[in-house]
Order: sequence, then C-alpha cells, then structure tokens
Amino acid sequence: MKFDVEIASSVKPKPIEEIAEIAGLKQDEIVPWGEYKAKVLLRSWDRLKARRDGKLILVTTINPTPEGEGKTTITIGLAQALAKLGKKVMLGIREPSLGPMMGIKGGATGGGHSQVIPMEDINLHFTGDMHAITSAHNLLASLVDNHLHHGNEFRIDPRYIVWPRVMDISDRSLRHVVIGLGGPSNGVPHEVEFSITPASEIMAIVCLYQDIKDLKERLGRIIVAYDFDDNPITAKDLNAVGALCVLLKDAIKPNLVQTLEGVPAFVHGGPFANIAHGASSLISTKLGLKLADYFVTEAGFGSELGAEKFFDIVCRVGKLKPDAAVLVVSIRALKRHGRGDVRKGLENLEKHMENLTKFGVPFIVALNKFDTDRDEEIEIVEKYCDQKNVPFAVAEVWKHGGEGGIELAGKLIALMHNKRSDFKFLYDLDLPIKEKIEIIAREMYGADRVVYTVTAEQDIKLAEKLDLDKLPICIAKTQFSLSDDPSLLGRPKNFKITIREIKFSAGAGFLVPMSGKITTMPGLPKRPQAEKMDLLENGKVKFG
Repeated sequence: MKFDVEIASSVKPKPIEEIAEIAGLKQDEIVPWGEYKAKVLLRSWDRLKARRDGKLILVTTINPTPEGEGKTTITIGLAQALAKLGKKVMLGIREPSLGPMMGIKGGATGGGHSQVIPMEDINLHFTGDMHAITSAHNLLASLVDNHLHHGNEFRIDPRYIVWPRVMDISDRSLRHVVIGLGGPSNGVPHEVEFSITPASEIMAIVCLYQDIKDLKERLGRIIVAYDFDDNPITAKDLNAVGALCVLLKDAIKPNLVQTLEGVPAFVHGGPFANIAHGASSLISTKLGLKLADYFVTEAGFGSELGAEKFFDIVCRVGKLKPDAAVLVVSIRALKRHGRGDVRKGLENLEKHMENLTKFGVPFIVALNKFDTDRDEEIEIVEKYCDQKNVPFAVAEVWKHGGEGGIELAGKLIALMHNKRSDFKFLYDLDLPIKEKIEIIAREMYGADRVVYTVTAEQDIKLAEKLDLDKLPICIAKTQFSLSDDPSLLGRPKNFKITIREIKFSAGAGFLVPMSGKITTMPGLPKRPQAEKMDLLENGKVKFG
C-alpha cells in the first residue's frame, strides 16, 4: 500500500494557470505562488458577483475518532466524482495547521487518490497565511504591552488584558505564562495565555470578512483589554488596524490549488471547529459559488460543531443557503461509539441525522470505506439509513479517487433535484445569551441542562453591558463526544454542559462559551507525528 505522499508525488500537476482557466478565472486575476499554487486577486469578485450561485454542498461527519473520519478526503473525492459526471465543480477546504500536522492527526490535504496538491507545501508553510495571521495577532499583543510600558494612556488594567499570544504549534506549557519580568525596562509583569493560531480571532476575521472595508471594521472592533473602569480597549483605540491589514494583505486572498484529478480547489483559512467556527474563508466560498455549478466545502468535526457553526454563523454573515449536506460515517467510528458494536454505535449517527434535519437541509449519509470494513457491517449501516428514509452511499474515494465517489455523487445530485432545501437557522439572534447557548446544547448535543460558573455569569452580564448579547454563539467543546466530556461516547443521556467562561470575539462577530475542559492551546500526544518526519537526500519530505 502506497503512502499518501507517494501517491501525490506520482501525479504531475497541471500548471496553476491551466487550473485557473478551468475554474473560470482570468490570468490577470491570479498571482502564481510557484508553479502549482496561486493567490486569487480580490478584484475578481467585481467581475463575478452578478452571476447566479451554484449549488452549495456541505460535508460534515459524526463525532470522529482521534484520527478523523476522512471528511476532507470525502470532500475532495466527491468533487472529483462530480467532475467525472461532467459537472462544473470546485471545492473549498481549510488550510492545515502545524499543530495537528506535528501531533496526532497528521496532514489535512485528504488521502489516497483524493488529495489536494502540492500536499507537502499545503501541509507545511503553504503560501504563508498562517504565519501572516500569527504575526498580525502577535503584533497587536505587542502593541498592548508597549502601550503599558510607555505610560498607559488608556489606563489599561494589566489584570484584564484578554488578548493572548498565538503560535501554530501545539504546546501545552504555554497555556499560562508570565511575561514582563526583569525590571521596568522589560515591560510590566502580567499573566498571559498562548493559543494556537487557528483559534485566533484574526483567523476568524480573515475567514468571515467580505471586503477591505469590512476587514478593517472587524479588526477595529477586537477587544484587547479593559481599563480600570471596565471599559473595553480595542485595536482601533491602539491605532493598530492599518498595520494589521498590511500584514494580512496577501493572507486575505484565497489560495487556488488542484486535486490529484485536476479539479480546482480553494484552500484558505484554517479555524478549528472545536475552539473556533471551523470553516474555510467566506470570500473563497462566495467566489466558488459564482465560478462553479457545484461547490463542495467542509466544516470541521461533527454536525454539532462545524456544521452548526457553518449554518448559524457563516451562512448568516454571507447570506448563504446550503442546498445539501453529506454526513460522513465510518465503521471504525461506529465501533468506537458502540464499544465495538456497530449497531450500538448507530445511536451517534442517529443524533447527527436529527441535527441536520433541524436545519432543513437535505442530506445523504456517505460511508467512508476502509479495507478492513466487512460487508455485513456496511449492510447494517445501509439498512439503518433505509429505515430512516435517508439516502446512503459507500464511498471508496481514498482507494479509487473520483471513480470511487460516483455512487455518492449521483445520489447527491438526485437528492438535490428531488428535494428542495428549506434551510433555517437554529436560533434567533435577539434571544438572550443563555437561551441561545441552551438551544444549541439541547438541540445539537442532547443535553438536559446548562450550568454556568460565576465567571461565565459575569461574562454574560458584561456582554449585555457592551451590547454584544445579540451576536451568534460559537461554543468551544470537545469533538469526540456530543457532551463536553470526551469519554462519553455514543449518544449520552441525562448530561449537563458546563460553561466556565465566555470569550468575546467582537471583531469576528460571535461569542465563544468555553465548555468542559476545552483549551485553545492543544498539547502534543506521547508519540507525535513530528517524530516520524524527515527530509530525504533527494529533497523529498517523509511524513510517516
């Protein structure tokens, strides 16, 4: 069996100019980043915005295993299958983070014969977007501390600096640190946090902005600290917006690449769905809908996380209406949720089916087939979907590329033809903060109740005081369980969700309730993927 990198290396990519032409972009609307990558200039939107949108297809999953469910692989394979059926198609996925890349999960460019390429570049430094966002974020942190050092005109309370620093590597030792030690010449001592770059509010802003004016307004609204009278201090107050935009000038442009079968793909933006909103950039999605008749995108982790946030946050901001969803499932995940019993694991699938139904979006279940799956196990899942009157398809896109997704693509097209989307949001923005949180916890997770710490209660009062209570909700929660406890597998009953604090992403435009023990800075596993990597003498990268 070949490794993903060997399969990717065996394919000669098309020049990026040819991919742009296939997508419908003009040569003066792209800036090549080497032979096989390009930045798409924002002025392309002016030419395309009057076009009718294509079909928007969201790929989501059940609660995954630590290795993932192959959601990105299915997204890529489905797009390749639609292309094989003669459809004009594009796809959009998120940029990989070095955190999971060097940790337990590895890369995020798909797998087998359903990958985006050049996979080594995309999985590592790509076009530098992650570094630009990291730099912009940390510049703002530096400006806050510089303001303290030079007289503190805004009377910032060092105890209430809420803007962390970020880096795109998992490092649990940086979750809580003290800076400014060493005397007056080295700054003001205070405690700070480090988050991973995908959790940065600037990452969220890059993925939700719609034009330069909107970008500047969002950046300006970022709350970095509070003064001694509990008034918020923003990036605009610190005159930081212009410099942030300068650092982000290329990162805000979508990245164009291709699949192994030459299907144009946007890979842009990388927020995690367990600690952020979990979708690739809105600007690339809107461009893709204008360029293609079918645009396939993915949202991170399960339907209760990435899909809910895509529907309730991204679709609100972008005024999008999804036409269909694909719910990815694997036998190994069902066995995990059923403690070895596929039938028992179907309870988890059932909840995710119910979740998608609540949004009024027609969906199909796609079983990501592995060589270890037995026919009788697959038959159990297929019969269950038949009983629920839900379309079902086996996808072998890892093994066969687009050809392995023809059944899925055909059934998906039939579904969209025969069943119109009746898309609706889960909650009204005008509801109180607690009510919005509790609707998500009850309807998406199946929780009985939500409990709030004293800190969370104080955060809610402050949000109301600052007129932030009408923002959508982006709950940070473990991806491995419907609950906030990763050990509760399957479909847990009679559980509560604990909200310990609420972070304000005023610039991105949502509130982030932190549930359970979730953290915005992951740690590395005992045997991280980084230990298996190497640079070979021929200059090729060895990933595993």
